[in-house]
Amino acid sequence: MLKSKLVKAGLFGFSIVPIIASVNGANQQFAETTTTTVAVDPVIRELQDFDSSFIELSGLPSAYLNDVPKIRLNSHVVKFVRDYNNGNEDDLEMIRGRGDRYFPIMDSVFTRYHLPTELKYLAVVESELKATAVSRVGAVGPWQLMASTARDLSLKVKANYDERKNYYKSTVAAAKYLRDLYNQFGDWLLVIASYNSGPGKVLTAIKNSGSRNFWVLQNYLPAETRGHVKRFIATHYYFEGYGSITTLTKAEVIAYKKTVSSFIAKQKTELAKVEEAKIEATKNFNDVSINTKK
Repeated sequence: MLKSKLVKAGLFGFSIVPIIASVNGANQQFAETTTTTVAVDPVIRELQDFDSSFIELSGLPSAYLNDVPKIRLNSHVVKFVRDYNNGNEDDLEMIRGRGDRYFPIMDSVFTRYHLPTELKYLAVVESELKATAVSRVGAVGPWQLMASTARDLSLKVKANYDERKNYYKSTVAAAKYLRDLYNQFGDWLLVIASYNSGPGKVLTAIKNSGSRNFWVLQNYLPAETRGHVKRFIATHYYFEGYGSITTLTKAEVIAYKKTVSSFIAKQKTELAKVEEAKIEATKNFNDVSINTKK
């Protein structure tokens, strides 16, 4: 498993502070541009699909999307992501090839259940996308489901037939479980933590820390769970090159929404000024034309 390399490298355990949304459009690493048009940032596109409050962005001309606020990786986790991805690059590239076959299956399931498709990277962390993966405690398949959990999620688990190894059916089960966890916590980082340790330990960590912010309560969770969340974030960045709502806490998502809302309002004001200037220019041109004819 990928995580074994990090244990040896001693990369677990350093703290992370909240990720902040940047309004600086100069960060070209996460921008998608062409010489003639500017595509909607992939983060924004995903947000539009998952959260209708961002849909107004699709109404803005591409030229006004140059400075769409980007989700930035905070400084404390940058080292973890860099070291993890550099140290596991060969394995991750091999998994990328495996993903060409299985990611579309997972995408279709998550889309059907109205969940972020980026959750598929949890299966990379869990099993390297291997149907034959078996953990030391008996979790099986790409989503590493325990037999009791799998049965609760309507999967058949028998000696000679185990649907935990079926990519489609196990992803449906995982989607149902992830959906239920999100309904409980409303925070994707807590969902990822709960998937690893169980919701009970996360609830205990919330109680003991007095916070629902993962970066505050993480030290009240098992080291394995803390590392699990960080590996998910690192894997997400490896495959996508940017973050999404699945790499943010609930508070960070709310802050990001406010940042984007302010951006939309500013761009609409600028657009209105441009349209007004066009109307004025057209009016002046027509006046000149009439006077010339006279």
